[in-house]
Formats: sequence, structure tokens, C-alpha cells
Amino acid sequence: MIDSATNLEEAIQQNASGPKSAEVDGQKIEQHSLSEQIAADKYLASKKAMQSRTSGLKFTKMRHSGA
Repeated sequence: MIDSATNLEEAIQQNASGPKSAEVDGQKIEQHSLSEQIAADKYLASKKAMQSRTSGLKFTKMRHSGA
């Protein structure tokens, strides 16, 4: 899962720096929009957080100071 998340982050960075579409010799290539890629990254991050032991929550013990 970590590897796919890293690959997605790299793909987002590369796609943000490159053109959205290109046409060479009659062949047209178009990428997913940047907003769709960011939404996919957020989805995968939330999915990973839900699979963790604490489901994205942090649990702490509260202690009374005794004063």
C-alpha cells in the first residue's frame, strides 16, 4: 500500500509539471485532471487511516493532577 501511495504522489507531481494533453502524429493522449488525482490521493490516505489500529484517532489517558 505504501508503494502505491508513493507512486501516486510521484505521478501527481509529474502530471502537475507537464501538459494536460498532447498530440503527436494523430495520436492524442490526455491525463486525468489534477483535481481527480488529488481526490484519489485523499481517498487512498483516508482508506489507509481507516485500516490502522486506531482508525485515525489518537487515544490518550487523562490523569487528574491531584491538586
